[in-house]
Amino acid sequence: MFGVLPLFHIFGLNVVLGGALIAGAAVLLVERFDPTSAIESMARHQVTVVLGAPTMWSALAAVPDAGPNAFASIRLAASGAAKLDTEVAAVVERRFGLRITEGYGLTEASPVVTSSVGVDAKPGSIGVPLPGLEVRLVDPQGDDVLVGDSGELWVRGPNVFGGYWQDDDATAAALTSDGWLRTGDVAVVDDDGQLFVVDRVKDLIIVSGFNVFPAEVEEVLVEHAGVEAAAVVGVPHPHTGEAVKAYVVVAGDATLEEDELIAFCAGHLPRYKCPTKVMFVDEIPTGLGGKVLRRSLRDEL
Repeated sequence: MFGVLPLFHIFGLNVVLGGALIAGAAVLLVERFDPTSAIESMARHQVTVVLGAPTMWSALAAVPDAGPNAFASIRLAASGAAKLDTEVAAVVERRFGLRITEGYGLTEASPVVTSSVGVDAKPGSIGVPLPGLEVRLVDPQGDDVLVGDSGELWVRGPNVFGGYWQDDDATAAALTSDGWLRTGDVAVVDDDGQLFVVDRVKDLIIVSGFNVFPAEVEEVLVEHAGVEAAAVVGVPHPHTGEAVKAYVVVAGDATLEEDELIAFCAGHLPRYKCPTKVMFVDEIPTGLGGKVLRRSLRDEL
């Protein structure tokens, strides 16, 4: 297994190291990630399993001189910790013939909840629940939502934690009395039982009573040729309750205007989902797994 994920993170500790130990496999520990040297190391050591965050896969997909057989030894490639861009997955499969599977998990579930390994997963799907686990999608009242509707993902099973150390209030907020873990993540399920993560509950923006998930606005923004990265948060608005504010990193030498991006979004989204303000920044703050740290952006408001 390719061990570039830090072992103080549950993805690296329980999935990479723990998974390797239980399988009797070896782990190639890598101190720092460099896409070119990573490809060379995988080939030299005949790595067969590569698990990583979306930022890793994005970097590997962009290595210019990697040949089509760069990942010839890899039997299983998986992404987790954050949502993988479907275009990145498509590029990796097109260039190297390597299909990246996605899964979903969180520290409080030890961490894996769903996986698309062994499933004919659709692009963007996090697969199906692991055997022995129960999953629900619920509305704010705690009732199950309909197929195709978004709801908070709840999970129950032997992998769910017992609570937060010496923090009864936080434990009560995360766990129901009958053992369901409220993950705080919003997902949808399709008619085939495949799950798709939408966004975080706490990141939901409500504009004039309508729900806006930041991820759907961000996906539109990065489709613009002049946008390298984007993040969206909700800001107070005197008439609509909240409004959409975007932070954008401009790609290369491109020149962008705020009005241009707002108009671009209007061509792809309902008006209430479009940003009313665009801030151009040098970088988007992200956590270890590549998730956008929207809280950091909100703290700057």
